[in-house]
Amino acid sequence: MRTQRLKRSNKACIADDMRLYIGNKNYSSWSLRPWLLLREAGIPFEEVKLRFDDPSRPPAFRQAALRLSPTARVPVLEDDGLFIWDSLAIAEYAAERFPEKQLWPKDPKKRALARCICAEMHAGFTALRQAFPMNMELEDSAIGPRVLKEQPATARDLARIDQLLESTLAQSGGPLLFGQFTIADAYFAPVLSRARSYGLPLSPASARYAQAVWALPALQSWRTEGLAEHDFLSDDEPYRERPAAG
Repeated sequence: MRTQRLKRSNKACIADDMRLYIGNKNYSSWSLRPWLLLREAGIPFEEVKLRFDDPSRPPAFRQAALRLSPTARVPVLEDDGLFIWDSLAIAEYAAERFPEKQLWPKDPKKRALARCICAEMHAGFTALRQAFPMNMELEDSAIGPRVLKEQPATARDLARIDQLLESTLAQSGGPLLFGQFTIADAYFAPVLSRARSYGLPLSPASARYAQAVWALPALQSWRTEGLAEHDFLSDDEPYRERPAAG
């Protein structure tokens, strides 16, 4: 039986029957990846936002997400009755459904490399994710160097990410990882946002790449909409206090 449709964004673009369920744009790094991929590639979809709960409130997010996915997490892509609840699977599905968009590199060797670095980002870097939650609103360059000094595992994660970017860019020449926008760029966008928020040090090549990704029109649109949310979720804010009610 088809899942009952949830309330939809009035800003969404609709194509066929494809819709993407996401979380808060300020915080949801996993949602950013497929959203950025589809939007930057010019693939229309309907956006449906399930806003994360404040811990003090009933778990409305989980109840809504369970109607879409057995993991009760976002993102979820719905297309003609099919529900895909993993961000990398969503990316693969989009690449197959829209081959003309060339979401993976055309060259087989480059395509294999792109899949390798996306898989590593998908499954790894837990220390860095926990130390630096994605936060589009936050810009405090003093946090990153301090935390990296205190947490060797987080520093190792960042060093490996920098190495991945440098080695890939050395082969492509930039400005994006494989010359043109691909799934790989969408996959690294959240960690580049973290670098900006927390002042994480990157090599010159990686820093230039971060600027190129940050300038993508779709990413700028995501950030603008994230800043307009005005939510404050304490679980995602280890470095700030809830602002006083005004």
